[in-house]
Amino acid sequence: MDLKLEAIVIPVSDVDRAKKFYEEALGFRVDVDRRSGDNYRIVQLTPPGSECSIQIGTGITQVTPGTYQGTYLITSDIEATRAELVGRGVEVSEPYHFGPQGQTPGIDPERASYNSFMSFSDPDGNGWLIQEVKQRAPGR
Repeated sequence: MDLKLEAIVIPVSDVDRAKKFYEEALGFRVDVDRRSGDNYRIVQLTPPGSECSIQIGTGITQVTPGTYQGTYLITSDIEATRAELVGRGVEVSEPYHFGPQGQTPGIDPERASYNSFMSFSDPDGNGWLIQEVKQRAPGR
């Protein structure tokens, strides 16, 4: 069996504001923007380099906007990604990693995959993490 994660629904309060943020600030590609009457609209956006998309809209979820926390994006260069996002006006945290004392400021000194992170929120407060993965674990 071969299963792929295609899309994740992100709850938002203002579809146009969220679409602008994901498209312009984060550089996501708009795949779909469809309406059906006044109570249904779906916008599908895909992060650069990803096969999995997000969906935002009206009438697609009953989840409260701003309640999703910890959705991951992966990058191979956390410093370059942070610089680009800051240049686009995204309020992104400083990088941090996990060491013997727990969460520690700065990039992992060994630049080990899966150990450096930064975070940001969309306009509704949905929280995202960006994790640096330079080399995937075997079998991934």
